[in-house]
Amino acid sequence: MISDAEVDVALRRYWGYGSFRPLQQRIVRSLLQGRDVCVVMPTGGGKSLCYQLPGALLEKQTVVVISPLIALMQDQVAQLGDMGIPVAALNSAIPGKEQSQLIAQAAQGRYRLLYVSPERLSRADTLDWLARTPVSFFVIDEAHCISEWGHEFRPEYRQLSRLRERFPDRPIAAFTASATQRVRHDILAQLRLRTPDKYIASFHRPNLNYVVAECNAKSQRELLLRALHRHQGENAIVYSPTIARVEETVLFLAEKGIPAIGYHGRMTAAQRKQNQERWMSDEVRVLVGTIAFGLGINKAAVRAVIHLSLPKSIEQYYQEAGRAGRDGLPADCLLLWQKRDVGLLGHFNRQIADPAERKRAWERYDQIRAFVESRKCRHRQICSHFGENPKWKTCAACDVCAGEPDWLFQPIPRKQRKSKKPAIPFDGDPKIYAGLREWRLATSKQRNVPAFTILHDRSLEELCRVQPKSLAELRQVHGFGERKTAAYGEEILEVIKRAWIAKPRPSGGSGSSATRDR
Repeated sequence: MISDAEVDVALRRYWGYGSFRPLQQRIVRSLLQGRDVCVVMPTGGGKSLCYQLPGALLEKQTVVVISPLIALMQDQVAQLGDMGIPVAALNSAIPGKEQSQLIAQAAQGRYRLLYVSPERLSRADTLDWLARTPVSFFVIDEAHCISEWGHEFRPEYRQLSRLRERFPDRPIAAFTASATQRVRHDILAQLRLRTPDKYIASFHRPNLNYVVAECNAKSQRELLLRALHRHQGENAIVYSPTIARVEETVLFLAEKGIPAIGYHGRMTAAQRKQNQERWMSDEVRVLVGTIAFGLGINKAAVRAVIHLSLPKSIEQYYQEAGRAGRDGLPADCLLLWQKRDVGLLGHFNRQIADPAERKRAWERYDQIRAFVESRKCRHRQICSHFGENPKWKTCAACDVCAGEPDWLFQPIPRKQRKSKKPAIPFDGDPKIYAGLREWRLATSKQRNVPAFTILHDRSLEELCRVQPKSLAELRQVHGFGERKTAAYGEEILEVIKRAWIAKPRPSGGSGSSATRDR
């Protein structure tokens, strides 16, 4: 049996973390004990670590992760590989010969984690070679997709019920960020989980300020500009209902002097990857996307998420709005809806042929309409929707409880805007911050990996505060495990040193106490 001390050592060695977030340690312990698990944890709560850490500890065994997004798989493979954890992904983007080699290596127990798409798992030959693989347990990511009551039901997920038949002795862990009580019960039934350990985190995100405003086309654009003006120089996501609206919005913002990039399904995979990476690395601060954008996005310092239409469900809105403020700092979630959105959702619902599916769509329609039209606390409505019973009555962090924020009504300067220098929402050195961001971007391009796998936002901020002078000090910074310190430590220390050398010296001679001795 793996001890708690060994778990703590692995957490520091691979991830560079000194402690767990709420629930993580208990979930890790359940999985190491071979228990079935059902986890509902909001976006940004740290779900991935809960199954990746047991994978890193269980030698000569493989955690099989069923994940719906190729891009997400590739990011996680890059991140884990950078930590020194043997990992691979099997999906349609990999050439046939390479797939065969990967399958053979998996059978030998070469990988601690193996990512597989649900479509791939539905093939009989996949189940056959997995039977020859030393699987420790299965992980179902985005598990709400298995339920017809879920807002993102995917028929291929129904095939996952066969895992219990083919692998009766292997534990199954279901993870999701947004599941109502009905969906949670359906997940347990569909996957046939056996007396699972259930971990349901709170759905209350007190640092998010929910603002809902009904508007027309003209006022919507004005409110969008005011919101982006408020968050000038900070990261923002703008959700648009259609590809055409994405492109229109990007052009509109460009005319107003606001650099923005788009993200939608009609772009090539290479274009989407490039635009996402430009936004992730802070090269461009505003990203306008359809609902295709966001799953698995690991960016903590998003200060605003703005919706330009009514989402299809409260679950969808909660998941997308929840990409703001993952660093725990205040963030704005602005939902700008129009009457025509209601008619459009109703039109789409009437096109659904299956009676049961149509009924579920109308239920979601009624719920999201009630959410935007009600004058009840937004946070309380969301928590209640997911089956949580808050003890507080008002939140002081939504337009109902605290009133509409002043910035919604402030006029925007007529002069064309220019992007100001990146905001520093913490007590850190701006020169070091700028230098590390520049180094991170260059290194990510050189290695052809996402910027956040090189240096996470939280780690970057802590470096600016701590300003380590040695590798030993660097190892104490959040996110710096053994491999990351060895790979990038000297370069990071050099960036920090250069920033200090470039700082203007205070008057009063070299003996001034204000001058830091390097």
